[in-house]
Amino acid sequence: MTVQETLLARLEASQAEIIAIRRHLHEHPEVSFKEKATAAYIRDFYLKLGLTPVPYGEGYGLAVDIDSGHPGPHIALRADFDALAVQEDNDLPFASQNPGVMHACGHDGHTAYLLILARELNALKAQLKGSIRIIHQPAEEVSPGGAKGMIEAGVLTAIEQVLGLHVMSSMPTGSIGYHAGETQTGRSNFTLTFTGKGGHASMPQLANDAIVAGSYFVTALQTVVSRRIDPFDTASVTIGSFDGVGSYNAIKQSVTLKGDVRVMKEATRKTVRAAIEQIIGGIEAMFGVKADLDYDDNYPVLVNDAALTASTVAALKAAALPEVSDIFDCGPQDPSEDFAYYAQEKPSLFFYIGCAVPDGKAHPHHSPDFLLNEDSLIIAAKAAGVAALAALDIK
Repeated sequence: MTVQETLLARLEASQAEIIAIRRHLHEHPEVSFKEKATAAYIRDFYLKLGLTPVPYGEGYGLAVDIDSGHPGPHIALRADFDALAVQEDNDLPFASQNPGVMHACGHDGHTAYLLILARELNALKAQLKGSIRIIHQPAEEVSPGGAKGMIEAGVLTAIEQVLGLHVMSSMPTGSIGYHAGETQTGRSNFTLTFTGKGGHASMPQLANDAIVAGSYFVTALQTVVSRRIDPFDTASVTIGSFDGVGSYNAIKQSVTLKGDVRVMKEATRKTVRAAIEQIIGGIEAMFGVKADLDYDDNYPVLVNDAALTASTVAALKAAALPEVSDIFDCGPQDPSEDFAYYAQEKPSLFFYIGCAVPDGKAHPHHSPDFLLNEDSLIIAAKAAGVAALAALDIK
């Protein structure tokens, strides 16, 4: 048997264990930057294998090196392990036991497949080349993200390429999606407070209504994408929160809005921010209010390396995994992902494993009823294994 055949067979024999780990993690989710118990679980897993996890960054990130002892490439595999502040609405025997917290994005599955893949790669390390760094990253969901701190702490030192993947409930189980170049949006968030003068609803002339100013801002914001962005470019601007709660007969003195920006080019990020700041200045002048803007330019556009994408896709197609029915170019994806920070530093590839459940309903990521088809986890493990061996130039 080839190394690849041996690895795939070992992974297949461990499928039930991958699912068991995923279910344990799903029951015990922890939000970004507070994943203490999850990190301890990961650390204990490796210690039992005789491997020593190394902490990176100020959060709970850690990495393990699998060194073959032979010359060769030095690559990294990354998976995230944080959950979301979402109350689960699924009738599962392993539903979240932590009120208000849920693995609503599949990071429990990412962690489960990578733990077992790392174990099996370590068992075969004498037959490998170079080394593989296994990166378990916290806090993907919340800016500034866990990747940034781990990179600043040196997790990519001596690494030549980085591989990662994400399960996707919008793609059929059995499918693998990929895209070269600009693949996931860059993200910015902002908090904006307009302050005027409060007063009695019957005497508006003595007040300065912040709700009116905020409302005009929301309306004017719709011109940013429609009138400032090239129609062949991609951008979205969303106001997700308008905190104007008050009394029916009182004019609000201040309102706070929270917004989200997504772009597919870094140059577009600058255009959108400039347009938003220009509109804010106009609202201040028009309504005589004071604006306080906290603008956070965070996750970059995720750019997949073209050569690494091509070689990995070729390896996945050649592997002819029996569980995989389709390997396709899925095009750019709307969400943002802090894996983009790794891709800024090293040639990287982030690809997708379909995990849709066969009930005919939508179970979107970040929703209370997010569901993951556990058949997708063995596909993730095998696909990442094939990708890693290809990066190490091992058949």
